[in-house]
Amino acid sequence: MGIIHHANYIHWFEEARVDFLDQIGFSCGRCREEGVDFAVLAVLCEYKSMTRFQETVEILTGIGALTPTRMTVTYRVTDAETGALRVMGESRHCFVRCEGLRPVSLPKAIPALYEAFAALVCPPPAK
Repeated sequence: MGIIHHANYIHWFEEARVDFLDQIGFSCGRCREEGVDFAVLAVLCEYKSMTRFQETVEILTGIGALTPTRMTVTYRVTDAETGALRVMGESRHCFVRCEGLRPVSLPKAIPALYEAFAALVCPPPAK
């Protein structure tokens, strides 16, 4: 069919989220070293148009909602050349201790990361 399989977008969301954390100075490795990980609670993906093979996409990642124990990461996937919207989505996470995977309050565990996320919270992009 010449189009990207729908499941690939979920993988792209994860890659974009990991890159986002790197860009704000809190790599996944650093967070784990400080004892915190991000458990995925849910993923939503709304397909708007098809991405074809050989197209390059851009993924805009943001923080859509934040509480001391949870966050929502938003994604907007567009064609890099035309800007056409391909997919909108979000993933919902809770903050957990690496040891035992018990919920943790991020402002208590890694205050600087919570502050970084709080500074970036914005409503999800318009559909």
